[in-house]
Amino acid sequence: MPRLPDIKGLEEEASRGRNALETHARLKRLLSGDPRASSAALLKKWENRAAREARETARLEQMLVPERKARSRGFARLAGVDEAGRGPLAGPVVAAAVILPEHPDLSLLQGLNDSKQMTRENRERLAAVIPRAAASSAVGFAGAREIDEINIREASRRAMERAVMGLTPAPDYLLLDAMTIEGFPIARQEGLVHGDALSLSIAAASVLAKVTRDRLMVEMDARYPGYGFAKHKGYGTEEHLKALKLLGPCPEHRGSFEPVQQMGLNF
Repeated sequence: MPRLPDIKGLEEEASRGRNALETHARLKRLLSGDPRASSAALLKKWENRAAREARETARLEQMLVPERKARSRGFARLAGVDEAGRGPLAGPVVAAAVILPEHPDLSLLQGLNDSKQMTRENRERLAAVIPRAAASSAVGFAGAREIDEINIREASRRAMERAVMGLTPAPDYLLLDAMTIEGFPIARQEGLVHGDALSLSIAAASVLAKVTRDRLMVEMDARYPGYGFAKHKGYGTEEHLKALKLLGPCPEHRGSFEPVQQMGLNF
Protein backbone atom coordinates (compact mmCIF):
# COMPACT_ATOMS: atom_id res chain seq x y z
CA MET A 1 0.00 0.00 0.00
CA PRO A 2 1.49 3.41 -0.96
CA ARG A 3 2.47 5.71 1.87
CA LEU A 4 -0.22 8.29 2.57
CA PRO A 5 0.87 11.95 2.54
CA ASP A 6 1.42 13.96 5.71
CA ILE A 7 -1.77 15.96 6.25
CA LYS A 8 -0.15 19.05 7.79
CA GLY A 9 2.56 19.29 5.16
CA LEU A 10 0.06 18.71 2.38
CA GLU A 11 -2.17 21.52 3.64
CA GLU A 12 0.76 23.93 3.89
CA GLU A 13 1.88 23.15 0.36
CA ALA A 14 -1.63 23.25 -1.12
CA SER A 15 -2.52 26.60 0.45
CA ARG A 16 0.74 28.38 -0.42
CA GLY A 17 -0.08 31.45 -2.52
CA ARG A 18 -3.62 30.28 -3.29
CA ASN A 19 -7.10 31.39 -2.34
CA ALA A 20 -9.46 29.07 -0.50
CA LEU A 21 -11.24 27.88 -3.64
CA GLU A 22 -7.98 26.93 -5.34
CA THR A 23 -6.65 25.29 -2.17
CA HIS A 24 -9.81 23.19 -1.79
CA ALA A 25 -9.66 22.10 -5.43
CA ARG A 26 -5.98 21.13 -5.13
CA LEU A 27 -6.52 19.21 -1.89
CA LYS A 28 -9.47 17.41 -3.44
CA ARG A 29 -7.21 16.17 -6.22
CA LEU A 30 -4.33 15.24 -3.94
CA LEU A 31 -6.51 13.42 -1.41
CA SER A 32 -8.68 11.57 -3.90
CA GLY A 33 -9.22 8.07 -2.52
CA ASP A 34 -7.55 8.85 0.83
CA PRO A 35 -9.64 6.91 3.41
CA ARG A 36 -8.48 8.76 6.53
CA ALA A 37 -10.95 10.73 8.62
CA SER A 38 -8.31 13.46 8.93
CA SER A 39 -8.33 13.85 5.13
CA ALA A 40 -12.10 14.18 5.07
CA ALA A 41 -11.93 16.76 7.87
CA LEU A 42 -9.29 18.75 6.00
CA LEU A 43 -11.37 18.78 2.82
CA LYS A 44 -14.46 19.89 4.77
CA LYS A 45 -12.48 22.68 6.42
CA TRP A 46 -11.35 24.08 3.08
CA GLU A 47 -14.75 23.53 1.49
CA ASN A 48 -16.26 25.76 4.20
CA ARG A 49 -13.52 28.36 3.73
CA ALA A 50 -14.09 28.38 -0.02
CA ALA A 51 -17.83 28.89 0.51
CA ARG A 52 -17.18 31.82 2.87
CA GLU A 53 -14.69 33.29 0.43
CA ALA A 54 -17.21 33.00 -2.42
CA ARG A 55 -19.86 34.81 -0.36
CA GLU A 56 -17.37 37.54 0.54
CA THR A 57 -16.29 37.96 -3.08
CA ALA A 58 -19.96 38.31 -4.10
CA ARG A 59 -20.42 41.00 -1.42
CA LEU A 60 -17.39 42.92 -2.66
CA GLU A 61 -18.61 42.61 -6.26
CA GLN A 62 -21.90 44.20 -5.16
CA MET A 63 -19.93 47.10 -3.67
CA LEU A 64 -18.45 47.77 -7.12
CA VAL A 65 -21.87 48.67 -8.59
CA PRO A 66 -21.42 52.48 -8.17
CA GLU A 67 -18.02 52.25 -9.86
CA ARG A 68 -19.43 50.21 -12.74
CA LYS A 69 -22.29 52.68 -13.23
CA ALA A 70 -19.80 55.54 -13.48
CA ARG A 71 -17.65 53.59 -15.92
CA SER A 72 -20.70 52.88 -18.08
CA ARG A 73 -20.98 56.66 -18.47
CA GLY A 74 -17.45 56.88 -19.83
CA PHE A 75 -15.44 57.67 -16.70
CA ALA A 76 -12.27 55.66 -16.16
CA ARG A 77 -10.47 56.88 -13.02
CA LEU A 78 -12.96 56.71 -10.17
CA ALA A 79 -11.86 57.92 -6.76
CA GLY A 80 -13.66 57.00 -3.57
CA VAL A 81 -13.33 59.73 -0.94
CA ASP A 82 -14.13 59.67 2.79
CA GLU A 83 -13.06 61.27 6.03
CA ALA A 84 -12.56 60.36 9.68
CA GLY A 85 -12.63 62.51 12.78
CA ARG A 86 -15.57 64.89 12.54
CA GLY A 87 -16.85 64.23 16.03
CA PRO A 88 -13.80 64.27 18.35
CA LEU A 89 -12.92 67.15 20.64
CA ALA A 90 -9.27 67.07 19.59
CA GLY A 91 -7.02 66.32 16.67
CA PRO A 92 -7.35 66.76 12.91
CA VAL A 93 -9.99 65.59 10.51
CA VAL A 94 -8.34 63.21 8.03
CA ALA A 95 -9.58 62.36 4.54
CA ALA A 96 -8.44 59.73 2.07
CA ALA A 97 -9.01 59.21 -1.65
CA VAL A 98 -8.55 55.88 -3.40
CA ILE A 99 -8.68 54.94 -7.09
CA LEU A 100 -9.16 51.19 -7.51
CA PRO A 101 -8.37 49.52 -10.84
CA GLU A 102 -11.30 48.48 -13.01
CA HIS A 103 -10.81 44.88 -11.93
CA PRO A 104 -9.36 44.99 -8.41
CA ASP A 105 -7.93 41.85 -6.86
CA LEU A 106 -10.79 41.06 -4.50
CA SER A 107 -8.80 38.30 -2.82
CA LEU A 108 -6.63 41.07 -1.34
CA LEU A 109 -9.62 43.10 -0.17
CA GLN A 110 -11.53 40.40 1.72
CA GLY A 111 -13.28 41.96 4.72
CA LEU A 112 -13.27 45.52 3.36
CA ASN A 113 -16.31 47.45 4.52
CA ASP A 114 -17.34 50.69 6.18
CA SER A 115 -14.42 51.19 8.58
CA LYS A 116 -16.83 51.64 11.51
CA GLN A 117 -18.07 48.08 10.97
CA MET A 118 -14.58 46.56 11.06
CA THR A 119 -12.30 45.47 13.87
CA ARG A 120 -9.11 47.42 14.49
CA GLU A 121 -7.06 44.41 13.39
CA ASN A 122 -8.87 44.18 10.05
CA ARG A 123 -8.56 47.93 9.47
CA GLU A 124 -4.82 47.77 10.11
CA ARG A 125 -4.42 44.78 7.81
CA LEU A 126 -6.34 46.40 4.97
CA ALA A 127 -4.68 49.79 5.42
CA ALA A 128 -1.42 48.05 4.51
CA VAL A 129 -3.01 46.28 1.52
CA ILE A 130 -5.10 49.07 -0.01
CA PRO A 131 -2.21 51.20 -1.34
CA ARG A 132 -0.85 48.12 -3.12
CA ALA A 133 -4.24 47.09 -4.50
CA ALA A 134 -5.11 50.65 -5.60
CA ALA A 135 -4.08 52.45 -8.76
CA SER A 136 -3.54 55.53 -6.57
CA SER A 137 -4.25 56.64 -2.99
CA ALA A 138 -3.64 59.78 -0.95
CA VAL A 139 -4.60 61.42 2.34
CA GLY A 140 -5.42 65.00 3.29
CA PHE A 141 -5.69 66.81 6.63
CA ALA A 142 -7.29 69.79 8.32
CA GLY A 143 -6.00 70.59 11.81
CA ALA A 144 -7.76 71.74 14.95
CA ARG A 145 -7.14 75.47 14.38
CA GLU A 146 -8.46 75.27 10.83
CA ILE A 147 -11.53 73.44 12.12
CA ASP A 148 -12.10 76.28 14.61
CA GLU A 149 -11.71 78.91 11.88
CA ILE A 150 -14.06 77.51 9.25
CA ASN A 151 -16.15 74.84 11.10
CA ILE A 152 -15.85 71.08 10.96
CA ARG A 153 -17.98 70.54 7.84
CA GLU A 154 -15.93 72.91 5.70
CA ALA A 155 -12.68 71.59 7.18
CA SER A 156 -13.78 68.09 6.20
CA ARG A 157 -14.36 69.31 2.64
CA ARG A 158 -10.90 70.86 2.54
CA ALA A 159 -9.28 67.67 3.79
CA MET A 160 -11.12 65.75 1.07
CA GLU A 161 -10.02 68.23 -1.59
CA ARG A 162 -6.40 67.85 -0.45
CA ALA A 163 -6.65 64.07 -0.62
CA VAL A 164 -8.08 64.25 -4.16
CA MET A 165 -5.34 66.67 -5.21
CA GLY A 166 -2.75 64.15 -4.04
CA LEU A 167 -3.89 61.43 -6.45
CA THR A 168 -1.70 60.54 -9.41
CA PRO A 169 -3.12 60.12 -11.98
CA ALA A 170 -5.89 62.60 -11.26
CA PRO A 171 -9.41 61.15 -11.05
CA ASP A 172 -12.11 61.99 -13.57
CA TYR A 173 -15.00 61.09 -11.25
CA LEU A 174 -15.51 61.14 -7.47
CA LEU A 175 -17.64 58.92 -5.26
CA LEU A 176 -18.10 60.46 -1.81
CA ASP A 177 -19.91 59.53 1.37
CA ALA A 178 -22.97 61.83 1.36
CA MET A 179 -20.99 64.94 0.36
CA THR A 180 -19.66 66.86 -2.59
CA ILE A 181 -16.56 69.06 -2.62
CA GLU A 182 -15.53 72.30 -4.23
CA GLY A 183 -12.71 72.54 -6.73
CA PHE A 184 -14.04 69.61 -8.76
CA PRO A 185 -16.85 69.75 -11.36
CA ILE A 186 -20.16 68.96 -9.69
CA ALA A 187 -21.22 66.88 -12.72
CA ARG A 188 -18.28 64.57 -12.08
CA GLN A 189 -18.93 63.73 -8.45
CA GLU A 190 -21.61 61.80 -6.60
CA GLY A 191 -22.49 61.83 -2.92
CA LEU A 192 -23.85 58.48 -1.76
CA VAL A 193 -25.72 58.20 1.55
CA HIS A 194 -23.92 55.47 3.53
CA GLY A 195 -21.45 55.40 0.66
CA ASP A 196 -18.78 53.67 2.73
CA ALA A 197 -21.07 50.61 2.86
CA LEU A 198 -22.14 50.84 -0.80
CA SER A 199 -18.95 51.60 -2.73
CA LEU A 200 -15.73 49.64 -2.49
CA SER A 201 -13.66 52.72 -3.35
CA ILE A 202 -15.30 54.78 -0.59
CA ALA A 203 -14.88 51.89 1.88
CA ALA A 204 -11.17 51.74 1.02
CA ALA A 205 -10.89 55.49 1.60
CA SER A 206 -12.74 55.21 4.92
CA VAL A 207 -10.25 52.61 6.16
CA LEU A 208 -7.19 54.64 5.13
CA ALA A 209 -8.61 57.79 6.71
CA LYS A 210 -9.53 56.04 9.97
CA VAL A 211 -6.23 54.18 10.37
CA THR A 212 -4.17 57.26 9.46
CA ARG A 213 -6.03 59.38 12.00
CA ASP A 214 -5.80 56.75 14.75
CA ARG A 215 -2.03 56.58 14.26
CA LEU A 216 -1.78 60.37 14.46
CA MET A 217 -3.70 60.34 17.73
CA VAL A 218 -1.29 57.77 19.17
CA GLU A 219 1.58 60.09 18.25
CA MET A 220 -0.33 62.99 19.79
CA ASP A 221 -0.70 61.04 23.02
CA ALA A 222 3.10 61.00 23.35
CA ARG A 223 3.27 64.78 22.82
CA TYR A 224 0.40 65.59 25.18
CA PRO A 225 0.32 62.87 27.85
CA GLY A 226 -2.50 62.63 30.33
CA TYR A 227 -5.49 63.02 28.00
CA GLY A 228 -5.62 59.41 26.81
CA PHE A 229 -5.57 60.27 23.09
CA ALA A 230 -4.12 56.85 22.18
CA LYS A 231 -7.14 55.16 23.73
CA HIS A 232 -10.14 57.33 22.83
CA LYS A 233 -8.65 59.08 19.76
CA GLY A 234 -9.95 62.47 20.92
CA TYR A 235 -13.62 61.56 21.31
CA GLY A 236 -15.53 62.94 24.27
CA THR A 237 -15.37 59.89 26.51
CA GLU A 238 -15.76 60.14 30.26
CA GLU A 239 -12.02 59.60 30.65
CA HIS A 240 -11.24 62.40 28.19
CA LEU A 241 -13.66 64.84 29.82
CA LYS A 242 -12.15 64.19 33.24
CA ALA A 243 -8.64 64.82 31.89
CA LEU A 244 -9.82 67.95 30.10
CA LYS A 245 -11.27 69.31 33.31
CA LEU A 246 -8.09 68.50 35.23
CA LEU A 247 -5.48 69.61 32.68
CA GLY A 248 -7.35 72.13 30.57
CA PRO A 249 -7.17 72.08 26.75
CA CYS A 250 -3.98 71.38 24.83
CA PRO A 251 -3.07 72.93 21.44
CA GLU A 252 -4.76 70.04 19.62
CA HIS A 253 -8.15 70.57 21.22
CA ARG A 254 -10.87 72.12 19.07
CA GLY A 255 -11.77 75.37 20.79
CA SER A 256 -15.06 75.70 18.91
CA PHE A 257 -16.35 72.37 20.27
CA GLU A 258 -18.21 72.02 23.53
CA PRO A 259 -17.08 71.46 26.25
CA VAL A 260 -13.66 72.76 25.15
CA GLN A 261 -15.23 76.11 24.27
CA GLN A 262 -16.45 76.57 27.86
CA MET A 263 -12.93 76.13 29.19
CA GLY A 264 -11.18 78.39 26.72
CA LEU A 265 -7.87 77.73 25.04
CA ASN A 266 -5.16 78.74 27.50
CA PHE A 267 -1.96 77.52 25.92
